[in-house]
Amino acid sequence: MQKLRAAVVGATGIAGQQFLAALTSHPSIELTRLAASPRSAGKKYRDAITDPSGRSSWHVTEPLDPRFAELVVEDAAQMSADGLDLVFTAVESDAAKEIEPRLAQKLPVISTAAAFRYEADVPIFLPAVNLDHVGLIDAQRKQRGWKGFVTPGPNCTTVGLVMSLAPLHRTFGVKNVVMTSMQSVSGAGRAPGVLALDITDNLIPYIPKEEEKVEKETKKLLGTLANGVISDAPIAVSCTCTRVPVLEGHTESIFVGLQKKASLEEVKAAMRAFGKEFLALGLPSAPKALLTLEEDPFRPQPRHDRDRDGGMTTTIGRLREEPVLGGVKYVLVSHNTKMGAAKGALLCAEYLIHRGYIGG
Repeated sequence: MQKLRAAVVGATGIAGQQFLAALTSHPSIELTRLAASPRSAGKKYRDAITDPSGRSSWHVTEPLDPRFAELVVEDAAQMSADGLDLVFTAVESDAAKEIEPRLAQKLPVISTAAAFRYEADVPIFLPAVNLDHVGLIDAQRKQRGWKGFVTPGPNCTTVGLVMSLAPLHRTFGVKNVVMTSMQSVSGAGRAPGVLALDITDNLIPYIPKEEEKVEKETKKLLGTLANGVISDAPIAVSCTCTRVPVLEGHTESIFVGLQKKASLEEVKAAMRAFGKEFLALGLPSAPKALLTLEEDPFRPQPRHDRDRDGGMTTTIGRLREEPVLGGVKYVLVSHNTKMGAAKGALLCAEYLIHRGYIGG
């Protein structure tokens, strides 16, 4: 079987690097082209991420594939769709607004950017949570006159939250959610010196626009698709998003009010069963379980739990009854640059290949 040819746009950033790591030796997708800003264009990728002193800016724990290191980086603003079957984008929203529609005229675009998340004809995909929203791709193509499409993933903070809420909402109904996040510094990108001085021995109690994104995306992801329109889930969501001195992995403290009373054992059973039908597809990037439950009251912890199942499972612990909201409360850890970004986007692409929306 011939592999699908893919490009990564925004290849020099952290999320872009995660795409390169995830696509090394992928069984059905071959990474053939890389694109980034004009300052990297025309350079071999290895040189584009190396400063004049010889220091590499490769920030992923997995080694850089030598084949990718030799690829010449293209200017993202000028890159054509020729010779490609799909594109992964990992760029800022302003750049995505220009680049993604241009490429989507001809190709599927799997995005980590927020630029199109809130458009009425654009689904925000999260593995096993809302794959019935795939039908919105057909409406998007028709309305925009595109051969391809844009499907962004959620904000990295939304990922763990909604992954944990999905089985509760399906089984018992969720009426309200209160969440406080303790987010890793990798979610803020790389700002040499300044970020380190700000976060060391500290906690930053505000992340601009983060709370609004989480609240809005949670309702859309858990909403229902009918007649080409997603109706938001009728859930009240309130959150506080903070930054803590952790390298990778977002920790969240979550309080959930349920429509239907449920015991802790019933909640655990629903969480453990979540996503089994999706996982049975055997997609290459899928973990053994989308949710992993911990009984140890001192877990989850980002250092110990973020890389479980290759960073693709959400680890939940401290599951307790919640008397104020009438439901449950718990703590979770989700890997923000793996399931929360590149590898989660790759898993969605694999599902769209399975469904025939890519390469079909």
